Amino acid sequence: MTKNPPSYFFRVTEEERAPRQYIDRRNKILRQQIEQAKQTTNLKPPRGWICGRVGGRPWALSRSNRLASALIAFLLLLALSPLLIVIAVAIKLTSCGPVFFVQQRTGFCGRRFGMIKFRTMTIDAEARKASVRHLNKHAPDSVDFKIDRDPRITGIGGFLRRTSLDELPNLFNVVFGQMRLVGPRPTSFHAQTYKTHHLVRLSVYPGITGLWQISGRSNLDFNERVALDLHYIRQQSPWLDLKILLMTPLAVFRAQGAS
Repeated sequence: MTKNPPSYFFRVTEEERAPRQYIDRRNKILRQQIEQAKQTTNLKPPRGWICGRVGGRPWALSRSNRLASALIAFLLLLALSPLLIVIAVAIKLTSCGPVFFVQQRTGFCGRRFGMIKFRTMTIDAEARKASVRHLNKHAPDSVDFKIDRDPRITGIGGFLRRTSLDELPNLFNVVFGQMRLVGPRPTSFHAQTYKTHHLVRLSVYPGITGLWQISGRSNLDFNERVALDLHYIRQQSPWLDLKILLMTPLAVFRAQGAS
């Protein structure tokens, strides 16, 4: 029987604590809906990223991308381990609660997985979410939940968010194969919440960074993010990924749209 992570190190959502139920990882109905969404957005049939063969594996779904992303993520974790330890200690010394926060996110083909981040909010943040929903910058009833100067954020949490250092543990998800270095940002809401044209973004693996990161971050609403995701899927290539990775530190340094 699988045990939950120790609460001393991890804070998990109620969904994560709930008894695990069998999930069809090859949800045929959802996959059909994603394929239909791709047709409505006039996406061309996939081509192999090396030879250009119709029906081949595009870059975003290739084994080359999987291996390269995992290797780079592993090396980054080794290189950044002193920084990760410093951040972990700072979180423990400045606020009550665990170091990491595991939140269920929607990834490739609508699969749910636990995305790992440094905890930046108070331990009662989930319970207080309803009380601050009216502050949502994308409208109170929007599925995308972003708040400027969120009162639930801890002192060091604000710094971690502005610098995107809270997302460094996402590298573990890349090593595990749930994410890639570049791709659409995984959402906290389920695929069932998506509108039909939103489903296209689920045809590739989610990423730590992407066009959203270098084009406005949380200042963009979900429809604008989907438009950027669609552009990425159409233009996907290792060279585009390299360009995005090189531009990401500059976007983070500017702290544009961080919240």
